[in-house]
Amino acid sequence: MVEILIVLVRVIAQILILLILAEVILSYILSPYHPVRATISKIVDPILDPIRRLVPPVKMIDFSPLILLIIIQVLEYLLVAILQTFI
Repeated sequence: MVEILIVLVRVIAQILILLILAEVILSYILSPYHPVRATISKIVDPILDPIRRLVPPVKMIDFSPLILLIIIQVLEYLLVAILQTFI
């Protein structure tokens, strides 16, 4: 049962990371009104908005996706480490 939770945590973290990377890349290519980008934004923006309020852009560069990637990886590591203690 714990192994399933570990896999679930890792899969969710990887999906979030891929969505954030897709959002960043597509922001340079597609219009914000494109259906694909709008859909990904609906998923990613609610997670990024609190970070954007705390960390303003530096010379028009938004570091909030990078900060969120680091937070997701740290949380994934901590959750997996905690779950592995129950094995």
